[in-house]
Amino acid sequence: MHIRAARRDELTDLQDIERAAGLCFRDIGMPEIADDEPLPVGELDRYVAAGLAWVAVDGDSDGEGEGEDGAEAGDSPPAAYLIADRVDGALHVEQVSVHPDHARRAIGRALLEHLAEHAVLERVPALTLTTFTEVPWNAPYYERCGFRRLDDGELTPGLREIRAREAEHGLDRWPRVCMHRAL
Repeated sequence: MHIRAARRDELTDLQDIERAAGLCFRDIGMPEIADDEPLPVGELDRYVAAGLAWVAVDGDSDGEGEGEDGAEAGDSPPAAYLIADRVDGALHVEQVSVHPDHARRAIGRALLEHLAEHAVLERVPALTLTTFTEVPWNAPYYERCGFRRLDDGELTPGLREIRAREAEHGLDRWPRVCMHRAL
């Protein structure tokens, strides 16, 4: 897989990835999450314009040259994506999703590492995110990726605001946590 900046012509692909990835929540008794619509194209476009949206696509590691089918490397449809925001001096993982057809290949981890490298280049000291505590591919997964759970007293104003919006959206029906990864 090759990671590159997301393009505007791929925004509906990102929505499709999110819908497909969300279906597994139905299997663990969270159908509301499975049925939740992805961000609108206009919102996703904001991340692309800010340079804070990346996709994982089939292709070589440097993104140069042609693939086996003659297409430019990295031109295949995205298999996964990550979008981030700037929150209180950190880069906040707003969403990372891998299409189920490409799951269990460390693509999500590669996207997180790409974001970490981007953050280091920008001299950003940390990554943050919010996630479900009891979903195996959420908080336990992120802990394996170097994130740690934050206590309420460690939350920055921006993270508190994000958690408040999530609560308004009904996400607090299931236990959630803010997480931090120092870089």
